[in-house]
Amino acid sequence: MIDLRIRAAGPEDLDTVLAFWKTAAEGTSISDDRSGVERLITRDPGALILAERDGGLAGTVIAGFDGWRCHLYRLAVHPRHRRQGVGAALLAAAEERFVALGGRRGDAMVLTRNETAHHAWRAAGYAPEENWRRWVKPLGA
Repeated sequence: MIDLRIRAAGPEDLDTVLAFWKTAAEGTSISDDRSGVERLITRDPGALILAERDGGLAGTVIAGFDGWRCHLYRLAVHPRHRRQGVGAALLAAAEERFVALGGRRGDAMVLTRNETAHHAWRAAGYAPEENWRRWVKPLGA
């Protein structure tokens, strides 16, 4: 991989990341706004990991650790940088972060309909855990 820089996001990156997700990420989340991402990096600095290439954002992953479990979200690679190792580099950085924090297993939120993502996650050694189903409830007003 040529000229790939992996680093943690800071407050100055929020607008760029949100715009990037509109192009590179599949689907949206209730937390995909400036205040949601700002809360993430304030509470868990280092959780939002960026991959930069040629001065621009090539990919992201959120590697959140709550002290119990390691959660992966928003693995997104810009379409022009896909299949070039960007996703693998981001996942390696996330896994290194988890190990350093004492994490034991990473779990990923992957949309069922996102077949492209399924291939990327399988290539990185992840597999669906069919005996679990995610249950959600939006909070607040």
